[in-house]
Amino acid sequence: MDCDILIIGAGIIGAALAAELSLRRYRVVVLEAGLPGAATSAAGMGHLVVLDDNPAELALARDGVTRWQSCQDRLPTNVEYRTCGTLWLARTREEMLEAERKHTFYRAINLPSQLLTAAALYATEPHLAPGLAGALLRPDEAVIYPPTAVTWLLAQAQSRGTAVLSRQRVIDIAPNRVRTAEGRIWHAEQIVVAAGNVSPHLLPGLPMQPRKGQLVITERYPDYVRHQLVALDYLQSAHSNTANSVAFNVQPRATGQLLIGSSRSFDDTGTQVDWPLISRMLTTAFSYLPGLAELQAIRTWTGFRPATPDKLPLLGRWPVAESIWLATGHEGLGITTALSSAALLADLIDGQPSQIDPAPYCPSRFVPASTQRKEMA
Repeated sequence: MDCDILIIGAGIIGAALAAELSLRRYRVVVLEAGLPGAATSAAGMGHLVVLDDNPAELALARDGVTRWQSCQDRLPTNVEYRTCGTLWLARTREEMLEAERKHTFYRAINLPSQLLTAAALYATEPHLAPGLAGALLRPDEAVIYPPTAVTWLLAQAQSRGTAVLSRQRVIDIAPNRVRTAEGRIWHAEQIVVAAGNVSPHLLPGLPMQPRKGQLVITERYPDYVRHQLVALDYLQSAHSNTANSVAFNVQPRATGQLLIGSSRSFDDTGTQVDWPLISRMLTTAFSYLPGLAELQAIRTWTGFRPATPDKLPLLGRWPVAESIWLATGHEGLGITTALSSAALLADLIDGQPSQIDPAPYCPSRFVPASTQRKEMA
């Protein structure tokens, strides 16, 4: 065997997994079709946020944020870890009631949060549009710069002997074996597919679909926004199955720039910018931060979130082949849950209990029992 574990994909998930498995003294090889962290991980906002849409999402996100917090003092400066906190903005009294519900829930599970009146909200974020009802503050949430976080994680793995090979496109997977486009055959005791949107091409039938998103970044305007600002109706957009949706989401970067989101599209697989959808996204952003319309934007880009039908990642053994594991399908929470996903999958590979119940993420939930019994050729 060339290694104990071969990981396909060097985005944030593959990088975190390489770091975790190498820490457990596995011989690891990572094959990346392009450059590490240059695809979905490079296109995201890097918001480390605890979402509570369902218990499984909450468990993985909470553990992920906690793990990032525990290593923040070891992160290099260029990872840009900043505890800016998240403000969930309420436009109306009805939305403020939702903020109060979330606050009560967070207190019950010992997550810090604070309700802000309209006056308190404008005192901390004076550029917001007038008339907002208030907000919920999650003070310990943070942002990072994902590409450099990938580099740091891979460096941890490499310092323990992991080989990371770029421009090695895998075209075929079989039990204990993968083949690259150059014809190289690799043999490994275990194979992990952490290839994001490419994963269904490697394992046909994998229930995943790319969900396009678009972002805009501005010139440097330090302290124009101090927190990650998110509309309370954001989750309706994030978890909608409609073709196109937009929501308000603005992030202050360590550089002083503002990152403006967000949009989601299922019916657009092109890499070009969808200007009508960008216009809708910016119109929504201007309704919360009118002054944004006067600032200078310098770049717009697109990316694709790897989404599953139930919005939960695939973490566990691929049931049609004993030696193949999945760590993919994280949609918009891959940065937040990279470290928790890596720890959970490493526990499964080790055959030891995990801090998080792995059942909700098990790939077998999408594979018919009759198919599970058929081993890959």
